[in-house]
Amino acid sequence: MARIGVFVCHCGENIASVVDCERVAKISASLPGVTYATDYKYMCSDPGQDLIKSAIAEHNLNGVVVAACSPHMHETTFRKAAQQAGLNPYLCEMANIREHCSWVHDDHEKATQKAIDLVRIMVEKVRRNHPLEPVRVSVTKRALVIGGGIAGIQAALDMANGGIEVVLVEKEPSIGGHMAQLSETFPTLDCSQCILTPKMVEVAQHPNIKLYTYSEVENVSGFVGNFKVTVRKKARSVNMELCNGCGLCTQKCPSRKIPNEFDRGLSNRSAIYIPFPQAIPNKPVIDRDHCIHFKTGKCGVCEKVCGTKAIDFDQQDELVNEEVGAIVVATGYDLYNISMDQPNDKLEGYGEYGYGKYPDVIDGLQFERLLSATGPTGGKILRPSDGKEPKNVVFISCVGSRHNAKGITYCSKICCTYIAKHGMLYKHKVPDGNAYVFYMDVRTSGKRFDEFWRRAVEEDGLVYLRGRVSKIYEQDGHLIVKGADTLSGVAVEVEADLVVLATAIVPQPNIEKLFQNLGISYDEYNFVTEAHPKLRPVESSTAGIFLAGACHSPKDIPESVAQASAAASKALILLSKPELEREPLVAKVNEATCIGCFYCLRACPAKAITEKEIKNRAGEVLRKVSEVNPSVCTGCGTCVSVCFSNSIDLEGFTDEQIYAEINSVIERMSVIQQ
Repeated sequence: MARIGVFVCHCGENIASVVDCERVAKISASLPGVTYATDYKYMCSDPGQDLIKSAIAEHNLNGVVVAACSPHMHETTFRKAAQQAGLNPYLCEMANIREHCSWVHDDHEKATQKAIDLVRIMVEKVRRNHPLEPVRVSVTKRALVIGGGIAGIQAALDMANGGIEVVLVEKEPSIGGHMAQLSETFPTLDCSQCILTPKMVEVAQHPNIKLYTYSEVENVSGFVGNFKVTVRKKARSVNMELCNGCGLCTQKCPSRKIPNEFDRGLSNRSAIYIPFPQAIPNKPVIDRDHCIHFKTGKCGVCEKVCGTKAIDFDQQDELVNEEVGAIVVATGYDLYNISMDQPNDKLEGYGEYGYGKYPDVIDGLQFERLLSATGPTGGKILRPSDGKEPKNVVFISCVGSRHNAKGITYCSKICCTYIAKHGMLYKHKVPDGNAYVFYMDVRTSGKRFDEFWRRAVEEDGLVYLRGRVSKIYEQDGHLIVKGADTLSGVAVEVEADLVVLATAIVPQPNIEKLFQNLGISYDEYNFVTEAHPKLRPVESSTAGIFLAGACHSPKDIPESVAQASAAASKALILLSKPELEREPLVAKVNEATCIGCFYCLRACPAKAITEKEIKNRAGEVLRKVSEVNPSVCTGCGTCVSVCFSNSIDLEGFTDEQIYAEINSVIERMSVIQQ
């Protein structure tokens, strides 16, 4: 026999200003199966929870309905309160009379009636609830970090220092990411490498970190606590155990005119190369696409000069299997592509700016390499076209960002601040030079970031012009930048020696393939989507997979590091226990009626369903049915909707419960009509 308690929350005035909470409680007391009903101003407070606990004990309740806010906010809170009073937590349900009622209606009478209906629906559901026990899953106490930029490095170190073995996978030959390309960092203007290099070295030397560079995640299967990962170690053509990193092979290689990716094409490298001086590991890799030996079968100079015999032209890709309990995704960012599209011989994004056509139109990362002491010019700011010092530099913000016509509506967040940094560093190195900034709005969100850009204007003399640039063209050996100053209302032309484009930050190319493999959701721009923007900002839609850095959205270094540490702490919490408890709201198959069509197996997005053989006592297979792995099932209900024989139900959302909820509303409407 049902003995249900109904508890109506005022939520201060959030609910009570529109809904008559006392009336809702009074009418709820007369509903079938309801033994006790009351209202309280803040039901989620300690006194409110004590009220629920005492009512369960005093009235011997075997079901609870809390009419309050969204279950996403406080369902766990009230279920814990019920559990502390000796009631199975899954016999407690919430009716959302805030988001679904008071916040969306202004008619008090109708809102009150709707609140009563919502309570009636939940009462009918609770009458048919039955106790459930959490699903317990064993946990593999290891973690995987995908991406070796500053976010991945921080997450790996935090987890490793927490006593967890970490597998760090980086697709490039060295860890470091884009931060390794930077000269100085804002707002303190301290050396990027001075901050980053010690962390890179710590990763390489940490006993709890297994580092895979020049490697990619090939496949991911399994579920939270028990992921199986296949990593493809791409052939470096160099035996890492024999190589001592002397660098002689890179010096003797005859193929030396390959654009250097680390310097963004501003310098050349050899076919066998170390990405940058501080690279970890500091050992070379052979670029097979440009190596003479791999193209013609000749050469082999590197093999001849190598004293340790580390060159291995026959080396092949290797697949390595790793088992982990948690995954941190830190795949970083790329820049919006404004380079020349060779097949069509057209500029993809901003043809009017001449990027790829004029060598003195560069992007922000290329300017960072000009500023860097390890860059192609040794830290001197020189024009790529002729090696002369530019006296007039124009910086253009929002190249791609906040531009609907180019398909990117979001703000890239860090551009305004790094433009101020670029202008400031340029003025420090070329005191008699002029720096102009074309901008839409100045957005410098971050601690002391606003003071930073103001310093660039007030102390370093950067000239800010509010307006977009319409065209850049070459005239008499100079670049003419045509734009507008919307504050003065006049057209502007600036004769520039160098133009720096602050291009939009975008996710890594083709990254959606990895996200699909991981089973995590992403938005229309291919940034990863978090589980909840406020309450679960570093968790993905798949349990056990966490997010860090710019793969989630454009971020600066402090924010990326903070999110990486947050993701690491979430992973450490997950891996801190020998077993993981999951909600038992999962699908369940009635084997007696299952016809073995396996549409559910094909439809399941979590791959939680497998074929099960029904055998007789002699061991003969009589038929096959579907079986749900509760450790993998996410409770989405897709299998329920496609089952032809109606043999699958979702615990907590059975057909009986759903129909009872619907019928309770239909019966009330019938009474009103009569």
